[in-house]
Order: sequence, then C-alpha cells, then structure tokens
Amino acid sequence: MEQHPNPTEIQLHQKSRVLELSFDDGARFRLPCEYLRVYSPSAEVRGHSPATAKLQVDKEGVGITDLKQIGHYALKIFFDDGHNSGLYDWPYLYKLGRAWQPLWLDYLRQLRDAGRQRQGPDPFEVMKADGLTPSAIPGAAPVVSGEH
Repeated sequence: MEQHPNPTEIQLHQKSRVLELSFDDGARFRLPCEYLRVYSPSAEVRGHSPATAKLQVDKEGVGITDLKQIGHYALKIFFDDGHNSGLYDWPYLYKLGRAWQPLWLDYLRQLRDAGRQRQGPDPFEVMKADGLTPSAIPGAAPVVSGEH
C-alpha cells in the first residue's frame, strides 16, 4: 500500500479565505477557498467523467463555514454557497497544493474558453503580494509565477 503524506495542521483563515495545510513531510500549502470550491471532488462538480464535469463560475467570494475531519483520511468542507458534497482526502488536498499553478491556470483557461472571466483579484496573486507562498515543498525548486 502506497504511503501518502498526512496533515499535521489545518488552519482556516476566514478573513483572507485561505485554508492552510501542513503535512508530515514538511510541505505547507495555502489554498484559497475559491480554488478549493472550483476543484471540489464531488460528483456534482467533477461529474462521473470529464465530459460531464460542470465548470464552476462566480465563486470568487466563496468562503468556508465549517470543516469536519472524516476519520483519518479526509476533510469535508462546508462552503457558504451551500456546497458541501465531496470529500477532500489527504492525497487529493496534497495534489491540489502541489499542483496549484497548472490547475489554476487550467481553470482560468476553461473560463476563457467558455466566454467567462473571474471578477476581482486573483487569490494566488493577492497571497503572493502579501509575501505568502501558495506552496512550500521541502527539496522542491521555488515556484515562479507565470503569465496569466
């Protein structure tokens, strides 16, 4: 059985709308609520195949109202837009943290392809402007922001 890093600390920052996760391998991720919401693992969002996935729009101001740990394997996230289905297991949260940049850029591309755009500042750019890094992985090269 493959071992995956497990969280050692989970902090919700309500004001900045960021979920901060630390893992036992030393990785630390800061994931905006909007990012977590648009990448919800629920069937309602992901569909039962890529063809049935539903693009999430207008989630810029979404926040998290509650977090519940499910056993020793997942987190259930309650969003203030009423969405609360889907379990964010530890490997999925780690993937979201590790691959935030390509995933976020893909989401922005999907919005453009659908003729939509986000309203308001990019949450990752705000975080970086505040001197915070979205992802810190021991032994990994620092992530440099790309063009949006």
